[in-house]
Amino acid sequence: MTDMQPPPAPRSAPGHAPGRTPGRVPAVELLVKDGCHLCADALAVVEEVCGRLGVGWNAVDIAGRPDLAERHAEEIPVLMVDGVQRDFWRIDPVRLERMLTADRP
Repeated sequence: MTDMQPPPAPRSAPGHAPGRTPGRVPAVELLVKDGCHLCADALAVVEEVCGRLGVGWNAVDIAGRPDLAERHAEEIPVLMVDGVQRDFWRIDPVRLERMLTADRP
């Protein structure tokens, strides 16, 4: 009888975010609401980083989305990348750039 070992678990390539296709442009959304002083700061960060990298993004006002308002009421602004919450309150420009360039050459 031979010694059978399970195959190794799949691993991401260095710098590759799991679940992301290399070279694909990530979907970036910033959840915001009126009267939120942190939202203005976050909008400026996302606009600067995404603009510099040529990555499109959307600001989503949670006032028109009761599902998001209920879920994220205390965390606004919220940064979503490819549908996954990545940051909230204060958006770190270095971290955002790292996330957006992880799969780019």
